[in-house]
Amino acid sequence: MSHDLQMLVWSAALAIVQMLVAAVAANHQLGTPTLVGNRESVPALTGWAGRAQRAHLNMLESLAIFAIFVIVAQLTGRANASTALGATLFFGARLIYAVVYIAGIPWLRTLVWVVSFAGIILVARPLL
Repeated sequence: MSHDLQMLVWSAALAIVQMLVAAVAANHQLGTPTLVGNRESVPALTGWAGRAQRAHLNMLESLAIFAIFVIVAQLTGRANASTALGATLFFGARLIYAVVYIAGIPWLRTLVWVVSFAGIILVARPLL
């Protein structure tokens, strides 16, 4: 498996971990009865639970775009050292982003997000 695809798999695994962290946080804040119900009037999550949920949703948004570019680069034979670097930057930055976001560090969170976006651009560049 290529490095780019390995980073894609690790990024998907990270999304699963973030989902579990967000679920645990939501359960801690709202309780199991609320979460197993129909969720028709669930209050908004706050504090670290809200940040965990938002970090996970942001990961899903970014992961979809990243995955498209990685897969197309692989299928078209355009994956190279630059796409591998981009994939590594994306995964590493998204890992740090999750921790920084949940910890509630706003400016650093934005800086790390920019690094992850730069990773996407490096993967996309040979395709555009």
